[in-house]
Amino acid sequence: MTDPTLSRRSSWGRALEIALKPFADVRSGEATTALLLTLDVFLLLTAYYLLKVAREPLILLGGGAEVKSYASVGQSILLVFVASGYGWLASRLGRMALITWVTLIFVANLVIFWALGESGLPLGVPFFLWVGIFNLTAIAQFWSFAADIYPDEQGKRLFPLIGIGSSVGAVAGAWIADALFFLGPFRLMLLSALLLLATLGLTFLVHRRERERAVQRGALVPDSALSGAGGFSLVLRDRYLLFFAALLFVLNWVTKTGDYVFDRKILQAAQDLGHSTHEQATLFIGQFKARYFQWTNVLGVLLQLFVVSRVVKYLGLRAALLLIPLASLGGYASALLFPGLMVLFVARAAESSLDYSLSNTARQALWLVTPREAKYKAKQVIDTFVVRAGDAASAGLVWFGTQQELQLSTFLEVNVALSALWLVVAALLGSAYAKRAGSTEHAAPLLGAHGAEHAN
Repeated sequence: MTDPTLSRRSSWGRALEIALKPFADVRSGEATTALLLTLDVFLLLTAYYLLKVAREPLILLGGGAEVKSYASVGQSILLVFVASGYGWLASRLGRMALITWVTLIFVANLVIFWALGESGLPLGVPFFLWVGIFNLTAIAQFWSFAADIYPDEQGKRLFPLIGIGSSVGAVAGAWIADALFFLGPFRLMLLSALLLLATLGLTFLVHRRERERAVQRGALVPDSALSGAGGFSLVLRDRYLLFFAALLFVLNWVTKTGDYVFDRKILQAAQDLGHSTHEQATLFIGQFKARYFQWTNVLGVLLQLFVVSRVVKYLGLRAALLLIPLASLGGYASALLFPGLMVLFVARAAESSLDYSLSNTARQALWLVTPREAKYKAKQVIDTFVVRAGDAASAGLVWFGTQQELQLSTFLEVNVALSALWLVVAALLGSAYAKRAGSTEHAAPLLGAHGAEHAN
């Protein structure tokens, strides 16, 4: 006799899979874990965007657009130690212990920032440095976990769905920050801390679910400490990872230079509108940036919902990697030809929405063909230190440009050239991925243990 409870669960699972079909190729038994991961990254990105909006007036009014750009140099230096420390922890702690400790450290940091900020201490530069480290480390850690859960074929199908949580979370964070900004930036920090604790609970839930399912199949979900070389060594000795690092370096050089030009335009607009007091300027910048993030992330959600999975499925990851630098090339060329805040607004929104949706999903899927050590150790190096090294290169450009009193149009010209370089690096990485994916597909004995653990 059929168990009615099991029958209801099976019907519910099939209904979920049918509902999710327009957004990703979800197959039998995959919906629940994928949706839990989607909710996990949704809360993580909501927390980040609350902090991202909170930091803008603190850094811009505490030092200006130039100081904001220069602070990325400090982030890149700090991330050498952060990435090395993360690798050290990964070699000594199991997967869940690693994620737990890192998340709780970030929560404790936010409580400290809240207390210091409410006491009146200036936190613009320190908080900006911290948010840059938190953002990259926490999000890289989430995707390391997701890539560890899924093998290559399954991850390529389900990452577009999980990415919806990232895109929608970014929208939610920007909207909530806009609505609650009257509370001040420091209380947004406490709200973000609570959201981070919720993400930790969801991660434990996914881990336990996958472990139980693996035990039923007679397999084990890997949760041991990682062996092997450190993250920097792994990157330097692997051609595929070197191309990956080069892509992230150029990408962030371009986007951070674009941020600098955009911030300069916003500060100029605040002055032109007569916002002379600190409070008026804070409100204008905070609300303008919140609305910019809203537009960017709404576009990102639409792309994630209806475009990303189809691009990955029908055109492949190689094509996805090329579309983003092409959009940047066109956007900065347009802003160069037609100067103005709103033209740059549209160009940056288009670039960022593609980056947060299609580019992000494609980049995370590229990790599916790497070993576990690379997923955690090398990924932290590339997604944190290399990213901020690209930011530092942009900061060097900004410093040189301000010393030489270069026009903003010159920065846009540089970005057009860098976007062309980005396109070349994306093509090289796509070719390296195709070779790596082809070799792993024909190396079943090497991947059999990992694949069996997650088979449905």
